[in-house]
Amino acid sequence: MDPGKFAVIFPDSAFVPVVLGFFGLGTGYLIYGPQELLRAPRRNADVDRAMGVWGIFMPGLCQLLAGIYLFVGLTWFQVFHDKALFMAALAFSAYGIHWFALGWNRFQRTGVKTDAGMCVAFVILSVLGMVVFYSAGAWPVGLLFTGLTGVYVTKFFTSLPFDRPRQGGTRGTLATAGEWGQGFFHTITGLWLMYLTFATTLNITSGYTLPGG
Repeated sequence: MDPGKFAVIFPDSAFVPVVLGFFGLGTGYLIYGPQELLRAPRRNADVDRAMGVWGIFMPGLCQLLAGIYLFVGLTWFQVFHDKALFMAALAFSAYGIHWFALGWNRFQRTGVKTDAGMCVAFVILSVLGMVVFYSAGAWPVGLLFTGLTGVYVTKFFTSLPFDRPRQGGTRGTLATAGEWGQGFFHTITGLWLMYLTFATTLNITSGYTLPGG
């Protein structure tokens, strides 16, 4: 008996779940970015615990769910066929899992001097996303990965173990500049993610043709 005769074929789906990942990451960035830029609210145990919870559940869980959904749709059920979505699935899954670690570390108030290697890995992943989406003509998502590259390049400088604290125990010069830059990229990328959520949802549900994901 030919098992191929009993294969189940699912129809293509237009409901690609990227908006969940966009919105979750954007929310996280709009929480973290202004705090890094403006130093408000001032970091203390309560603020770090609150931000850690937001980090785990918004950019963490939302992106991981989107990534798993995309991988399953691409591989098991094959309801998505745009090859660029494989990059989206990789990125949402990887970024989501790493936000669980970032959120937990913020909640626990652990140090960030072990993050430099992570930044290198995620710069590479972000550049890969730029190459894939700009090559596919999806410049709005390519622009998102440009912002993500900026986030991890600047975060690298907050994680250097040899950046000596300044007089009075304040953070070193590189860490201070890196945190400001990270806050800048978090904020502008978070706003762009809100646009992508808005545009992609309207395109799918209401027939708009806005540039989006």
